[in-house]
Amino acid sequence: MLNEQLKEIFLKNKDPFTDILGQESAKQGMKSALLMNRHIIIVGAPGIGKTTLAKNIAKLLPDIEVIDGCSYHCTPSNPICPSCKQKTKHKTVKLQGIKRFVRIQGSPDLTVEDLLGDIDPIKALKFGPLSLEAFTPGKIFKANNGVLFFDELNRCPEKLQNALLQVLEEGKATIGSYDVDFDVHFIFISTMNPEDTSTEKLSDVLLDRFDIIYMDYPESIDIEKQIVVMKGKKIANVSDDLLNLMVYLIRLLRNDEKLEKKPSVRASIGLYERSQSNALLNGRKNVQFEDIKDVLVSVLSHRIRLKPSVRYLQSIEDYIKEQFHKNIEATKWQNHLEEEQESGDLR
Repeated sequence: MLNEQLKEIFLKNKDPFTDILGQESAKQGMKSALLMNRHIIIVGAPGIGKTTLAKNIAKLLPDIEVIDGCSYHCTPSNPICPSCKQKTKHKTVKLQGIKRFVRIQGSPDLTVEDLLGDIDPIKALKFGPLSLEAFTPGKIFKANNGVLFFDELNRCPEKLQNALLQVLEEGKATIGSYDVDFDVHFIFISTMNPEDTSTEKLSDVLLDRFDIIYMDYPESIDIEKQIVVMKGKKIANVSDDLLNLMVYLIRLLRNDEKLEKKPSVRASIGLYERSQSNALLNGRKNVQFEDIKDVLVSVLSHRIRLKPSVRYLQSIEDYIKEQFHKNIEATKWQNHLEEEQESGDLR
């Protein structure tokens, strides 16, 4: 079983989630839930690493022998798809855990058939409407022996929620008059964004089948700086002071009581990357203060949202410029950076 494979890894390695910096509480919760083979919902704002954490789990899974060419990761000892079940001899290949990571993007137009599968009418005429050969497996089968990652679970319609409920509880599903037994093994990880209002309400019955792991923004400015450098592209030189400035501004905005929508780590990465491209376009290899100032509105205006009491009095563009001037430009930051530029220390 997959949880047994992970158990050995978790007990040997104190921090196996090397793709995620910080988030110690979330990592501990994930290990605890996975050891007991629990279904998981990761709850958190955009851009904090929910998908990265799920992919990291898939990377931890050991290589397995699967039937060559099978998109459902059938093993010779336990074939699940109609094609592999019909064959007696199989050629096998080794498959890494990350290759057994299947992502489903939650959306209102996602159907039960997309997830579970459907009856092929041509094959139904040939083999019979209730034959195994007539059934075309959906994405859930492709996650066999791997990780089924359902991004934004609360965006899927009620009908799909009900189908999931039967799968998670009974290991089977009903498609029309066709009963499908799920002889598949996978780790089910889903995500939810608590700030997203354009979603479906998840039923209490469905939620009761999950354990919830909460993720938050990076715990410290140093951790966020490490994430920015690790994830961001580099085409010009950024001094530690300027990097500190960018991340400091984003973290300042996150604590702003006037904001309804907070900037994610992607905003920090955006400032880091765009300031570099600005410098390069201006014929410089080193980022300067003005490069950051010039890209602020482009990077931040759509990533934050003012509360109604503020947005009708001030535009988001003016608010960004005001905050930058008040907290950065008119403070010791500007003086300190100018001194460094004059002395040639800013690299």
